Amino acid sequence: MNPTRLRDAGDSALLLECDAVIDLEINERAIGVAAAMRRAAIEGVRDVVSTYRSVAVYFDPLTVGAETVRAALERAAQAPPARVEGKTVVIPVEYGGEAGPDLADVAAFAGVSQQQAAAMHASVPYRVFMLGFLPGFAYMGSVDEAIAMPRRSTPRLRVPAGSVGIAGRQTGIYPRESPGGWRIIGRTAMPVFDGSRSPAALLAPGDVVSFVPEKADKVPYVVSGASRTEATGETGASRHVTVLRPGLFSTIQDAGRWGHQASGVPVSGALDRVSHRVANALVGNDATAATLEVTLVGPEIRMEADALVAFAGADIDLRVDGASIPINRAVSCRSGSVLRFGERRSGARAYLAFDGGVAADPVLGSRATSVLCALGPLGGRALAAGDRLPLGPATTGGPSRVIDLPHVRSAGGARLRVLPGPQDDGFPAEAFARLQGTRFTVTPQSDRMGYRLSGGRIPRIEGREMISDATFTGAVQVPPSGEPILLMADRQTTGGYPQIATVITADLPMAGQLAPGDWIEFQVCSRPEALSALVAQEGKLLALR
Repeated sequence: MNPTRLRDAGDSALLLECDAVIDLEINERAIGVAAAMRRAAIEGVRDVVSTYRSVAVYFDPLTVGAETVRAALERAAQAPPARVEGKTVVIPVEYGGEAGPDLADVAAFAGVSQQQAAAMHASVPYRVFMLGFLPGFAYMGSVDEAIAMPRRSTPRLRVPAGSVGIAGRQTGIYPRESPGGWRIIGRTAMPVFDGSRSPAALLAPGDVVSFVPEKADKVPYVVSGASRTEATGETGASRHVTVLRPGLFSTIQDAGRWGHQASGVPVSGALDRVSHRVANALVGNDATAATLEVTLVGPEIRMEADALVAFAGADIDLRVDGASIPINRAVSCRSGSVLRFGERRSGARAYLAFDGGVAADPVLGSRATSVLCALGPLGGRALAAGDRLPLGPATTGGPSRVIDLPHVRSAGGARLRVLPGPQDDGFPAEAFARLQGTRFTVTPQSDRMGYRLSGGRIPRIEGREMISDATFTGAVQVPPSGEPILLMADRQTTGGYPQIATVITADLPMAGQLAPGDWIEFQVCSRPEALSALVAQEGKLLALR
């Protein structure tokens, strides 16, 4: 396979691209290269994802150099093709009626009856080209051209779990309830994603799916990880805290859920990983222990056991039984004490750590919460009043104070350094001047998936559309409107908009502290500068031990 380009995607990922077409042979090669990279088991490689026609490799630049990963990718691409045999999966589908509200429109589009349209969909075996959009969502093809109706002009706000849809020559199954613009022609009761099983996704790239018309099982479709009011602990923890008030949006987060992006599962984890690690260090926890990520308006929490507590990140007033707790300092709290967050002075997210960490059972190896995917403790939702959160065994504590923080909150905004790519060739020459010369504003339509930015438009090359491809945390994605979106930790793992540049790893924590109304300026830097900044940041974090 001769890639059209081996692209940088920030300082912690590379993207190997093939021809920009949806083609069986090219897809097989991409799947084969991804399999070869996984077999290589390179230390520091966190995730390998194949798409329609590319392979994305995510790595820790402090553990493995980009050139090592680049050389391995080139070797895998140049090796003789190694076909990866997928499995065949038969999926029963109830077509039409309430289960398939768009089947009548698809039939009219094809000029056939609804029964004939359903038969045409079920008569073809479908190849799984890639997974993305939602965990377990498989992009399959190719749909018969006669029924290949385009997406709806206005997406539905709610598509039920198990819905089978058509978007042009693609078909797919919605793993859980979500918004969506595909034409819904039926529904299956077969769960295509379950975070409690291994593998969690029913389908994988290279699999073949056959749909069989059949009345759906009347047992309600259940998505794994339903909401509950107690996060059970894997250690049988005797220490707990109780949520009295949840705050605006408080979630359990850790270092992230690596190793599952190939199944469409986002990494998630703390948006400001530096403050998350600082808070953990203050109470003597491992850097990967789970904390509470508090957004803008904090919760009220009652201690049900003695514990060491600290918070870092956003400067928000925090008191225990009325006494102020200084930011970046550990304090002892007795059982029965109540922690209350108050006024926010700067920053958007604070990280509340308890010695022993929040010890809820991990899901797919992580305690990170992804509300979009309903993954994580508490069924993958934000905290609610009445939740009881288990704590791990008590620790001996960490440093009494932090003097030199590894990053500084910028009042009202941040200047973020970026590396060009991975799809920078989809933009005219003036696009980078516009990117660097504009002060953008974070709009209220922003969340952990991404920040929608206003204040300027970035031009794209007209008439050029891209095939859905891998996305990257920190990528500056540009939709047709030209108003950029800064992708964050909960972003969907694939997307159809080009990414002009990617924020360097060292600056992502600053991005995590931005709130609606704050400004962003982008500045292009070099890979050596990005690595130097990350090494300096890591050195300060290691000094906290």
